[in-house]
Amino acid sequence: MEAKKTILVIDDEPHITLGLKDALEFEGFRVVTAGNGKDGAQLARQEHPHAILLDLMLPDVNGYQVCEDVRRFDAFVPIIMLTAKSQEADKIRGLDAGADDYVTKPFSVGELVARIRAIFRRTNRPSESAVFNIGKLTVNVAAHTLERAGKQTETLSFYEVELLRILYERAGQPVSREEILNKIWGVDANPTNRTIDNFIVKLRRKIEKHPDKPEHILTVYAFGYKLVV
Repeated sequence: MEAKKTILVIDDEPHITLGLKDALEFEGFRVVTAGNGKDGAQLARQEHPHAILLDLMLPDVNGYQVCEDVRRFDAFVPIIMLTAKSQEADKIRGLDAGADDYVTKPFSVGELVARIRAIFRRTNRPSESAVFNIGKLTVNVAAHTLERAGKQTETLSFYEVELLRILYERAGQPVSREEILNKIWGVDANPTNRTIDNFIVKLRRKIEKHPDKPEHILTVYAFGYKLVV
């Protein structure tokens, strides 16, 4: 029998923590919780969770700091940030701190569970393209790195790797936001959902020589994105 996957919930609101714990345990996950950032980072070290749900506003340190702390010892664990802030800048800052995704409160527990299950489906599937090239850069899927001339230049998060892999598998063809959301996040597209766009902004900073004038990750107006390798 396969061991239960562990999810760490770091949130100081008891009703949210309890609700998530009940829902996730009902779905078959093992759940550990922390009510502040310091304890949460310590539990991440001790428990080696398969995914982390991290509140942005904590009583001791903020979620950005916790995220950066976790990334110092675990570069790959998927981190989903829970935030009451809806400003685009806050979300991008969370991604820059090392978060893989974000969900704005109030959120649907069903959607959150769908995203977590999508993460585990993707991490468990065999890789069709373990290594591939984008221009002069090499994407190493297993190591989660971007390399130039054999030397690591950037570390990639779980969602960055998956987004690049989907675009690479359809290189030269437009891929819709709806398809990307369904395949990676396991949720239907929402007209206000800027998740993918924020990841594209971050990826362009890592891949493009001039992020404001991209040559590889191109926007297909009112549809999605296309990768030119």
